[in-house]
Amino acid sequence: MTAGARRTMSWLALLCGVMSAAIVSTACGYSLAGRGNALPASIRIIGVPPITNLSPYPELDRPISEALQREFQSRGRYTIQPDATNVDAVLTCTITGVAAQPAVINTNGQVTRVRILVSANVEFKDVKADKVIWSNPSFQAREEFEIASSTTANDPAATFNQVTGAVDRLAKSFASTIVTSILEAF
Repeated sequence: MTAGARRTMSWLALLCGVMSAAIVSTACGYSLAGRGNALPASIRIIGVPPITNLSPYPELDRPISEALQREFQSRGRYTIQPDATNVDAVLTCTITGVAAQPAVINTNGQVTRVRILVSANVEFKDVKADKVIWSNPSFQAREEFEIASSTTANDPAATFNQVTGAVDRLAKSFASTIVTSILEAF
């Protein structure tokens, strides 16, 4: 074999190797974050019953329960039920604690921003296989909100709107993190 033929064969071998690697890498199963699905194909109906709330803040369970139902529904593959009857899998969640702490204190020593921290025990179970697919007994979600300024400090509506907005953002973040963790088996 001549030197030119050997070079041609080397280039051809290299090209085949690169093409093979390209084909294998496109089929290796990677997907965009938030779009994967590690659940068994048998799971089609998911029960998301109301959250059990052991905290002294009764207003938290409803928006979080609703956000969890919406988040699963937004994935488009599942039928969501608001209870645990006649389902393939069930998500149970218990809020175990809520803490509010100063996040920002201004130069006058006044708290201007508050951080809410919600702790929960969360479990996702394949009901028919009687198998826990995902759980986190110490899940935490947090959100911050501004405290009403001195001009609106006496305006209950301003404070209520800030707290309500923070709870809505917290519920959405809580639900998104849990559903993504379940579907992507983190």
